[in-house]
Amino acid sequence: MTQAEKTLIEERIVDVIKTVYDPEIPVNIFDLGMIYKIDVQDDGNVDVDMTFTAPNCPAADFILEDVRTKIESVEGVKSVNVNLVFEPVWDQSMMSEEARVELGFD
Repeated sequence: MTQAEKTLIEERIVDVIKTVYDPEIPVNIFDLGMIYKIDVQDDGNVDVDMTFTAPNCPAADFILEDVRTKIESVEGVKSVNVNLVFEPVWDQSMMSEEARVELGFD
């Protein structure tokens, strides 16, 4: 797989991740800064590192499964490994400008 193909797949992955929401927050998880890494490998396997705004998120299982199934639907993706990480600890500075405005922080 070429670098251009990997970049295109990563862009599509970002697009589908932007459709995943924490049911308690009206901003998608990508703009919230909860996605730390998207690694598209040459064989079409994808590794994602993500976190939650709080370690005891009641919607964790739902969100993880939503991320996994949406990424699996992207053309060119063969498998997805979603790693839940808590380092670095998420904070409000990780949000996009759009998310901060939507949530009234700016």
